[in-house]
Amino acid sequence: MSWLRRIGFFIALNIVVVLTISFVVNLLGLGPTITAQGMNYASLIAFCLLWGMGGAFISLLLSKQMAKWGMGVRVIDPQTRNSEERQLLETVHRLARQAGIMKMPEVGYYDSPEVNAFATGPTKNNSLVAVSTGLLRSMDGRSVEGVLGHEVSHIANGDMVTMTLLQGVVNAFVMALARVVAFALDNFLRGDRDRGGLGTFGYIGVVWLLEILLFIPGSFVLGWFSRQREYRADAGGARLAGRENMIGALKSLMRVHDLNSAVQRESQSQTVAALKISGSGAGLFSALRATHPPLEKRIERLQRGI
Repeated sequence: MSWLRRIGFFIALNIVVVLTISFVVNLLGLGPTITAQGMNYASLIAFCLLWGMGGAFISLLLSKQMAKWGMGVRVIDPQTRNSEERQLLETVHRLARQAGIMKMPEVGYYDSPEVNAFATGPTKNNSLVAVSTGLLRSMDGRSVEGVLGHEVSHIANGDMVTMTLLQGVVNAFVMALARVVAFALDNFLRGDRDRGGLGTFGYIGVVWLLEILLFIPGSFVLGWFSRQREYRADAGGARLAGRENMIGALKSLMRVHDLNSAVQRESQSQTVAALKISGSGAGLFSALRATHPPLEKRIERLQRGI
């Protein structure tokens, strides 16, 4: 039932985003971007920035709580007497202190066979590091430390905020450009004799179609930037946890990947969030959109000391 819970919280999050931004739009009096005199570009920019950036940052602000609810993360009590929980907690906090993080991240785990770990939270000093029980069972302590070093590096580097900001900019650009192109097409179809143009529903349909098409190159930009942040987090994990531990973590993931069937590998490639595995033969399109580089390249870079 965990997937149903995740879908439910995803829907709830989007409802919160839409209601919040709609309220702000009305509060600020941002009316239609198209008037009888033409397109109001100032209103268009404000409207697209509010929806594009607002949605991304509301999701970021709620990310920690949504991860706990949606993934069923059990946060470890700092006073726990469980030896395994204590070791996980102390490892994350030690790595966080090494990375210069002032307020220690919350640390948790969740029941799942997937090999997964992630870091989330709105700021460096308000973050969460969580691992799956599948990861803890499939890796030795040194490899787990490498994974944790990678996640702590994401926090220290401010990657959650950086990627949210970039996502918001891409969203706003796509929304604005789609509306400008649709407006130009509507004017072209009207011509000098006002032949009717696209009409209200036609205009909305063209905007939606253009947003879908324009987000494809936008996803290439996001994917490239995310891959660079992953390389940087690998290097940070090597500094915090040791280069061999970081390489060991990546090699452990490769072993897990190779033991699965083709179907299981495809499923795994969609669920591993910490050190995501790229499926072989994914093609150029998938490679351009991928948020994580292939494991082989990441291991090679670490071995070369890049």
